[in-house]
Amino acid sequence: MFSFQFGMALNFDPQELPVFAVDNHLPAVLAAELDAAAMRRRFGSPPTWSPEIAIERQMSERQPIHASVLVPLVQHGSGLTVVLTQRTDHLIDHPGQVSFPGGRAEPEDADAVATALREAQEEIGLLPASVDVIGQLPTYTTGTGFIVTPVVGVVKPGFSLQLDPFEVAEVFEVPLAFLMDPANHRWHVIDVAGVKREFLSMPWTDIDSDGKARRYFVWGATAAMLRNLYRFLAA
Repeated sequence: MFSFQFGMALNFDPQELPVFAVDNHLPAVLAAELDAAAMRRRFGSPPTWSPEIAIERQMSERQPIHASVLVPLVQHGSGLTVVLTQRTDHLIDHPGQVSFPGGRAEPEDADAVATALREAQEEIGLLPASVDVIGQLPTYTTGTGFIVTPVVGVVKPGFSLQLDPFEVAEVFEVPLAFLMDPANHRWHVIDVAGVKREFLSMPWTDIDSDGKARRYFVWGATAAMLRNLYRFLAA
């Protein structure tokens, strides 16, 4: 597993950066469009649209590397949720950050879907048979040259997970309705090596297993791909 945030070791805490804009002027995706059946219809007959954020400012001259992430949607009685992972704190690259399950394509992978399903199984134990792939979003190119294909799938009821403890500290779910409401989309700006960089965050607060409030900071490339999903559904 790897993270796509900024593509470098962070020398700042993104949670400490001020918010300069919130997109509460944009409409939220209607609840009726956020169940599994509606999502299948939308991907089966997609609208004319363009991703809002497709390519980060390039920070590397290496050859592009193809990769995929899985955007797992779980249908609950209260609506769909998105499964996200929190990386372990001991990792050298991007410790503790939030990401989709995913990683680079391997020679044995038949296509982007195969990469996403393989990575999800390796990282969180989600079996490919438990995922009904309903579509893909346009590629997102990170500053370090990863060309990432987001693969969207509905997770079938009765699934179980087994985390890779070396890389995944936690798996959690965020309501899709929360993520598809731009009132929860916050913009930040920072100067990186003399270059102004803007990025999105979508902080989510939930109750952990100890009954305490826990804040999950969804940001960077993960938030950017979720923003593109919003644009796709809102088009």
